[in-house]
Amino acid sequence: MLDSYYTVQPSGEGEQIIQKSRFIGYARRVETEDEAQAFIQEIKKKHHAATHNCSAYLIGEQNHIQKANDDGEPSGTAGVPILEVLKKRNIKDTAVVVTRYFGGIKLGAGGLIRAYSSTTSIALEATGVVERRRMQQISISVDYGLLGKIENELRNANYIISHIDYLENVTFHVLVAMEKVAEFQTWIVDLTSDQARIVLQTTEYIEIPVQSKENKD
Repeated sequence: MLDSYYTVQPSGEGEQIIQKSRFIGYARRVETEDEAQAFIQEIKKKHHAATHNCSAYLIGEQNHIQKANDDGEPSGTAGVPILEVLKKRNIKDTAVVVTRYFGGIKLGAGGLIRAYSSTTSIALEATGVVERRRMQQISISVDYGLLGKIENELRNANYIISHIDYLENVTFHVLVAMEKVAEFQTWIVDLTSDQARIVLQTTEYIEIPVQSKENKD
């Protein structure tokens, strides 16, 4: 399981006009090949009158599922350029479809590659890229006398408090980056003079929006 990776928000779209041809890019987060294929068919049905509906997708931690389809464009000028944008930006679990309505002017192989690549980038920017970061949930149980001190220290240190239980003792449930778990535990022991009960719970992903400048071509 990866500690972090990039993917897109659930779905989005963007478009541009190039030499009178209309290019519409759609991006969607997918976790299985069936989901990717269903998405592609959905766009093809929506734009059944389009000249082309070209597509590509990357799925899995190691991109073990990857496909590209030129849908009638010259070989290697559409699907592969879409796929290469996803790879270059290190974006996983994502499918992209670029629909083209031909405007009467041929673009040539180089022009098509640029058009499909740039439309993919536009679609990704319109959809939004996120970093999915795996976090360790840690519970910290202390006496109520330490409530104010621990809460203030956690918030000042910018740790994510998912929730607090107020029972016999007060228990903070905190999300900590995987690489900082040991450091965090030591910090809590020192902070409470070893008066806290620290338990590692499950791990979960949180999503952090990525500024577009971090993912430019």
